[in-house]
Amino acid sequence: MCGICGEIRFDGRAASVSDVQAVAQRLSPRGPDGAGVFARDRVAFAHRRLKIIDLSESSAQPMTDSELGLTLVFNGCIYNYAELRQELIAKGYRFFSKGDSEVILKAYHAWGTACVKRFQGMFAFALWEQHSGRVVLARDRLGIKPLYICHDDKSLHFSSSLTSLLTLTDIDKSINPTALHHYMSFHAVVPPPHTLINGIQKLPPATVSVIEANGSRSDETYWELSFNPQPGDEAKSEAVWQEEILAALRLAVKRRLVADVPVGVLLSGGLDSSLIVALLAEAGQSGLNTFSVGFESVNNEEGDEFRYSDQIADHFSTKHHKITIPTSEMLDALDDVIGSMSEPMVSHDNVGFYLLSREVTKQVKVVQSGQGADEVFAGYHWYPPLSKSSNPVADYARVFMDRSPEEMANTLQAKWLSQDFSRAFIEAHFARSGADDAVNKALRLDTTVMLVDDPVKRVDNMTMAWGLEARVPFLDHELVELAARTPAKLKMAQEGKGILKDVARGLVPDSVIDRPKGYFPVPALKYIKGTVLERVREALSGPTARKRNLFNPTMVETLLSDPTSHITPLRGSKLWQIALLELWLQKHNL
Repeated sequence: MCGICGEIRFDGRAASVSDVQAVAQRLSPRGPDGAGVFARDRVAFAHRRLKIIDLSESSAQPMTDSELGLTLVFNGCIYNYAELRQELIAKGYRFFSKGDSEVILKAYHAWGTACVKRFQGMFAFALWEQHSGRVVLARDRLGIKPLYICHDDKSLHFSSSLTSLLTLTDIDKSINPTALHHYMSFHAVVPPPHTLINGIQKLPPATVSVIEANGSRSDETYWELSFNPQPGDEAKSEAVWQEEILAALRLAVKRRLVADVPVGVLLSGGLDSSLIVALLAEAGQSGLNTFSVGFESVNNEEGDEFRYSDQIADHFSTKHHKITIPTSEMLDALDDVIGSMSEPMVSHDNVGFYLLSREVTKQVKVVQSGQGADEVFAGYHWYPPLSKSSNPVADYARVFMDRSPEEMANTLQAKWLSQDFSRAFIEAHFARSGADDAVNKALRLDTTVMLVDDPVKRVDNMTMAWGLEARVPFLDHELVELAARTPAKLKMAQEGKGILKDVARGLVPDSVIDRPKGYFPVPALKYIKGTVLERVREALSGPTARKRNLFNPTMVETLLSDPTSHITPLRGSKLWQIALLELWLQKHNL
């Protein structure tokens, strides 16, 4: 797990090492254990290293194989690298290191861009062919690892973080109106390739991008998630589905133990993280470090779920670390939390993950986390009604979208209003083949888009702000493929994630399985008042915001006057949504 960046020139100029180093410096929290730069004429790569596999300098990056004429920078982990290494050795390849980075180099030489189809893991990488001048960029199937790009006719820059690219002077830093519409309407999710900055895009998940020496570029989607059954699926009993899911989940958790350092677990006390702990215990892991975070209560709403995480920690005898964050400390950290966001992310639990990661990294460098189970196994409340829907697009939009077109017109200034990009995006996604019924259409959209640019991005940004690697077994692509084919009614049973709850029976205490659905509670940001409200008012009413002129002042004042009365269908604060955007733009001098 690391940070990568680079520059490729198409105009005859040499790549700027100083520019690349400046971008890499902004990535230093992602890789506190080492740094390296490679430059050759029109190409310059930089790397910040977090040592997880092969702790020696043999796996330092940028990594060059002079014999093959290839140079690589890579962020992530290839869990099946040992098996691929043996396969490549059998083909005659010689290795100088013991890590997964070199496996990517050899695999690319052996199989070309199709090598990504053999990788089990999370990854974003850039690879340069010395003989052709070609550069290949790639991102894992479910977008667990980020990759941002600035591309014009003169150059291409890439980085693990959007905000690191803002150090560059020759990019368009104006606001992208399509992305702004998504942010304000599509629950703050901005689908790729868009970002809020016009001059910066993100490489979509499951994409390989080949950039030729002349600057021409071709992108290939190498994996698509299908919800259509395979031969024999219709005959499977519920018990068989349970057996297959449990086996796939066991394998996913086992794969994510690959490391030369200890691996812990972020334990919320919910079903998902509790099941990970149970499977690790079943596999013989002892002395497992588990971590939970909590906050002070506000408006009689509890700020922690320790009573559930304590049950799991006691049941499996883990080394449990409970971290309680005072509201004052949480507020003090907000500025750094916003600074750590590659894109504005409205979820209240960003600050929770950030402060939890700060403490976790004092104990371990790798954790497993339960993100993704709700999207993969239908844990959200909007799925069951869709099974009876006669207008799935409208019913999905009614629940998931934050504002109607009329409210958008009342919230944004007229110059930012145009077509309903978010509604059109949902319609286009639902119309694609590969998911026949309404529930599966929604699950596909949530798994391949919403999940990537909300919870997955959140976990990456907040853990990597402290040099902590988070691994997500519920996003093992083979498990995700199996879950997609599992009948929707089995997933939606028992008020969501029914089949996963059945899989957990006998492994996890029933009191945790049958508990009410919870979320990472941060009451002080859900009920905006006091110091938080003062800061929000200052940001939205100050000269910088007035000059930017994004929002209708009347609507801003309405939200400021009564924040708790203006909540999105998914129970988010509309005030916090616009305030966070303004705070993020101000933090990065945009």
